Amino acid sequence: MERVKTRIKTDDKVKIIAGKDKGKIGKVLKVLRKKNRAVVENVNIAKVHQRPTQGNPQGGIVEKPMPIDYSNLMLMCNKCIAPVRIGIRELENGKKVRFCRKCNEQIDA
Repeated sequence: MERVKTRIKTDDKVKIIAGKDKGKIGKVLKVLRKKNRAVVENVNIAKVHQRPTQGNPQGGIVEKPMPIDYSNLMLMCNKCIAPVRIGIRELENGKKVRFCRKCNEQIDA
């Protein structure tokens, strides 16, 4: 599987644009770069059966957020309050920052 260059990072607010959770908004909990996926809070929830352990002596069925493909996510802009495409801009000090292509606002991580 070929890695896709993404501009989505942990703690970003994203909107789901395709799939069973289309339209939901959540925070990115984890980014899996090798698999081109991200785990988003309260999205793509699966029921996982857990066997009893010392930490969880009861065991049972636990709801767990599963990874979702990058192509189904769009970053939310705080100023536009909409899902937007983003670009990379280099500042005078050589630091690279993300910006909203709609309103030209800098997006903070």
